[in-house]
Amino acid sequence: MTAPSTYQWFKSSYSGGSGTECVECASVEDGALVRDSKREGGPCIAVEAQAWDAFVQSLGPRRAGAR
Repeated sequence: MTAPSTYQWFKSSYSGGSGTECVECASVEDGALVRDSKREGGPCIAVEAQAWDAFVQSLGPRRAGAR
């Protein structure tokens, strides 16, 4: 799947500011899209909602003040 530019892409607050090795995500009706932040027009991975929710839950709660 090619990543359309019409989505609201976001990076993790844990991503570094140097612009290297980051992924971006976009919420879609039935899940999420994930792409390489350095390849905005490149391919992306579509993840179904149930799988995305399980992934996010597995990360656990964020620590207060962590970015």
